[in-house]
Amino acid sequence: MFEVFVDEESYFRFRLKAPDGSTLAVSAAFNNKSAAVAGIAAVRECAGMGHIADLCPAGMVQTPAAAAAPRFVSEAHQNRRKPADVFHARARTLRRAAMAPRWTGAA
Repeated sequence: MFEVFVDEESYFRFRLKAPDGSTLAVSAAFNNKSAAVAGIAAVRECAGMGHIADLCPAGMVQTPAAAAAPRFVSEAHQNRRKPADVFHARARTLRRAAMAPRWTGAA
């Protein structure tokens, strides 16, 4: 979810929030709300096809502590249905996105 807000210096910003409520990213400052909304549109357009640049030193491998310990996976999780193919999974995601509430642009 994107949230548009006004910061301490009276600039408009937006933040990207995860489903659990944690903040994933905060934008640069914008002079007006419409510019902030245009920034959200740009992020939505580019995020799906964004390239990943690996700037880590070559040969550096680190295992997170959580991944090192075995974790319990419930039987229900192991037996859940998997999508038949990527097309159906993508279509389901697009349907959910189309049904989500949208900001109307009215300031």
